[in-house]
Amino acid sequence: MAVANANPKDSTFKWEGRDRKGAVVRGVTDGPSEAAIKLQLRKQGINPTRVNKQLSLFGKQKKPIKGQDIAVFSRQLATMMSAGVPLVQSLEIVGRGHANPSMGEMVLGIKSNIEGGATLAESLAKYPRQFDDLFVNLVDAGERSGALETLLDKIATYKEKTESMKKKVKKALTYPAAVIVVAFIVTGILLYFVVPQFASLFQGFGADLPAFTKMVVALSEFIQEDWWVMLLAGLAIFFGLREAHIRSPKVRRFTDRLLLRLPVIGQILYKSAVARYARTLSTMFAAGVPLVEAMESVAKAAGNIVFTEAIMQMRDQVATGQQLQLTMQQSGLFPAMAVQMVAIGEESGSLDHMCAKLADFYEEEVDSLVDNLTALLEPMIMVVLGVLVGGLVVAMYLPIFKIGQAI
Repeated sequence: MAVANANPKDSTFKWEGRDRKGAVVRGVTDGPSEAAIKLQLRKQGINPTRVNKQLSLFGKQKKPIKGQDIAVFSRQLATMMSAGVPLVQSLEIVGRGHANPSMGEMVLGIKSNIEGGATLAESLAKYPRQFDDLFVNLVDAGERSGALETLLDKIATYKEKTESMKKKVKKALTYPAAVIVVAFIVTGILLYFVVPQFASLFQGFGADLPAFTKMVVALSEFIQEDWWVMLLAGLAIFFGLREAHIRSPKVRRFTDRLLLRLPVIGQILYKSAVARYARTLSTMFAAGVPLVEAMESVAKAAGNIVFTEAIMQMRDQVATGQQLQLTMQQSGLFPAMAVQMVAIGEESGSLDHMCAKLADFYEEEVDSLVDNLTALLEPMIMVVLGVLVGGLVVAMYLPIFKIGQAI
């Protein structure tokens, strides 16, 4: 048996005890302390005889579980089950052999749950941070239909595609963010260390400094005296906006709409959202999940509140009998090509196939846009750094030029 790790700070305990019938039972459970684990087991009707804390698997340091770990897990499980390896044995092999100890412990916890009589879907549902509703629903559909191996293969493909898409979007957003950070760091170093040297030199000139130079010197003095104020203000703004984005739907709606309207980056986010919509819908529909039920999972996987709200409205319209392609057209959010391909899929009875083709197309579009963004930003980096650094250099040399002209 195992219990989900509800708190990242919880430790993992391996325990042994006897149930109400006197049979020996063993398992792995996450909890804050040994006493808490014993209390939890007694509530379940188990008399614990041994509870040992596990620092980590194989003595390795624990790492957070990432989306890529879940994608690899899905593919490994799908491959082994397709080869005829029983589910419990497959989980044992994956758990013991995983490079990430945290992931390995979670997989062994899932295995213990299944050995205790739970289904795979029920076991995965105990780890909502790692396995979302879509993942659990697909596994549940596979178990009910007796086609778990086939569904696991589709899930693995879906996770691999979505993780690949996330990496591309992160790459597109990280590059300009890194440029801005580097530009600010270079500017800060010049203002803190270099400009004061020139300022002390200018004091001996006895002449009035140009306005641009005065402004730069004043900024340098402010940074030297109150740099911590700027740092705290910047951190407060950053974390304040992040919390507002998480907690306030209005703020999230505003920022998500703004991001979609940005040049180049907005197109990357928009087309990745369309690709994610098509990929999720294709996977759910191919698994035999009813369209109305699938739309809710598709909305949660959209990754943008603008798309999420539109898809939920579409779900309500589909529930009243409207065609999916009409609801997409009425939302005004999807490109004409996407609407046309979905219409063809609905008319031909191959919606999952057409959505998969649509996802492939827009994933390739995102690839192309990311490559174009990288090529476009290279000259922009030079321009930004040139303006910032060059502006400071000009400000420092203007008084020298002025004196040279006077002489």
